[in-house]
Amino acid sequence: MPTRFKLDENLPRNAEVLLQQAGHDVHTVLAEQLGGNPNPRMFDASQAEERVLVTFDLDFSDIRVYPPAGHHGIWVLRPRTQSIENTLALLRSALLVLEEETPQRRLRIIEPERVRIHA
Repeated sequence: MPTRFKLDENLPRNAEVLLQQAGHDVHTVLAEQLGGNPNPRMFDASQAEERVLVTFDLDFSDIRVYPPAGHHGIWVLRPRTQSIENTLALLRSALLVLEEETPQRRLRIIEPERVRIHA
């Protein structure tokens, strides 16, 4: 089943293409002219559209500010470097987790060796 994603402005265009090619519905912060907005504004936009927010921004990993039970999902990518190749590799591994579990009401911190899930 396709997942609805919103990609933060800090992710490469290739990430959008990868997720779309995997059959998912993808919007970007930049395409919606939300670039440069504070995190709460971007978060609110993703929630209003019932989308999983995908970002490098560690601020979104704070479950006191963004409790998993109260959102449609957040993926925080933690590559060794923010190169396109490393970012796409993390997304590919995250998509495997999607096959087993719903992203809603989950914070996923996606690292090269593991995916930490907070519910």
